[in-house]
Amino acid sequence: MAFTWIIPLAISCLVSDSHAVDSLRFFVIGDMGGVDYEPYTTYYERSTAAEMGKVAEVFGPQYIFELGDNFYYDGVKGLDDIRFDRTFESVYTAKSLQVPWYLVAGNHDHRGNVTAQILYSNVSERWNYPSYYYYREFPIDSMGHKVGIVMMDTILLCGITHDDVHEQPTGPAHKGSAEKQWDFIMQTLANSKADYLFTAGHYPVFSVAEHGPTKCLEDRLQPMLEKYSVNGHMSGHDHNLQHLQIKSPKGTNLDYFVSGMANFIDPSRAHYEDVPTGSLKFHNADFITKGGFLYAETTVQNMTLTFVGANGKQLYKTVVSPRKL
Repeated sequence: MAFTWIIPLAISCLVSDSHAVDSLRFFVIGDMGGVDYEPYTTYYERSTAAEMGKVAEVFGPQYIFELGDNFYYDGVKGLDDIRFDRTFESVYTAKSLQVPWYLVAGNHDHRGNVTAQILYSNVSERWNYPSYYYYREFPIDSMGHKVGIVMMDTILLCGITHDDVHEQPTGPAHKGSAEKQWDFIMQTLANSKADYLFTAGHYPVFSVAEHGPTKCLEDRLQPMLEKYSVNGHMSGHDHNLQHLQIKSPKGTNLDYFVSGMANFIDPSRAHYEDVPTGSLKFHNADFITKGGFLYAETTVQNMTLTFVGANGKQLYKTVVSPRKL
């Protein structure tokens, strides 16, 4: 199905001249990781990748963020693993998707060799995975306005989960390493002057779906988001699309986006009662959408975030305001 949005005049200008309008545009996907047997992809992954290519051709995202479970079910074995080609390079083939990708690991990646995924940054021009966790700022315009994203390894922070049990992570395998990452996150959030600031990792803070909220992140990350006026958190892990929103103690919105439907679809709402009352603004796990992803466009005035179905339909749109520092 063809892409069905009406293209605004400003975006039309962007198609022909990428400098005509000052904006930062990016995709957020999660759980793209195919399967570990031929053809090493799923129908939903291929459908989502195809629609990403079509949307990217129109809107020209400068970056793509992939939030873990890059390779199902047990990560990769090494740098020469065929999965890098069959599940990634040979799927996201559109010219419009040949932009920098920034990645972190999910629980399935940690069953394999995450170091090999990091080293793959030296092989692929678009694969950017410099460390288990890192911070990057991305320019909105030529005047110094920026979006900051703290890319986190939530498995190293909270522990690994196993999908056949659906339990909460029970704690990090190496407490010292986890505390080092927590210190990095806190210092980064405290020091960032970015106009928009998000944390991003595989596990969600809040989710109504199969895995539900992540208590470790509720206990440790959530207070930091509130204290340092962070816009919110982006994640995957649950195989659907969600937007949840709560008010911080400062009276501003905190927004949580789950974009985990790039490869599988799971309609579970098992934890609907376990998120803050009234926080769920959007949830989609409809098989007719054939997968989905999040598209964000940021200007100095606001950030517009749109969930897009792999069937070419705009599913939901919301607006986030700049931080109040």
